[in-house]
Amino acid sequence: MRYRYRVTIRLILALFFVIFGLKLIDLVISPITFYLSYLSLFYLSPVLMDSTSFVIQNITLRFISACTAGSAYLLLLLLVLFVDLRWKKIIKVFLYGALLILVANLIRIDILIISLIKYDSTLFDTLHLLFWKVLSTVYVLLLWILLTWWFKIKEIPIYSDIKRFHWHHKEGWRKHREKKR
Repeated sequence: MRYRYRVTIRLILALFFVIFGLKLIDLVISPITFYLSYLSLFYLSPVLMDSTSFVIQNITLRFISACTAGSAYLLLLLLVLFVDLRWKKIIKVFLYGALLILVANLIRIDILIISLIKYDSTLFDTLHLLFWKVLSTVYVLLLWILLTWWFKIKEIPIYSDIKRFHWHHKEGWRKHREKKR
């Protein structure tokens, strides 16, 4: 019964984050990413900043919510919620993973801005699409593999819960049949 309770809570939380997660992540992560990007770029070139954009060498770069990689954080959060872990470990795994996503995203932003300043907008556009369409998903999947190894997570998201429910159902049915005999 305790397992079913944990699964129910995890599924309710996952549904909540699917509905409201990107907005919440954006609310928390956007300012952190924006100001840390500013600090890292400040050493590269003089940077002017207002509430949502940078001006570097007369190029204005607007920082939008997609720049925070909110979907990567959400995917990581859902992966963590879809395995049966203690709450303390769920939080720990997510925080370590979120920190690694933040670092990778700051590096991505710096690379994109350097490519725009030093080279041209064509290279920027190409790299931006490469990061956005391919590397971000691959990064989160590799990050998940690293986190499962690091924290010794033996379960597979969703599959392990389904397998466990199937086993419990099968065992319950077997016990029920034995009682009838």
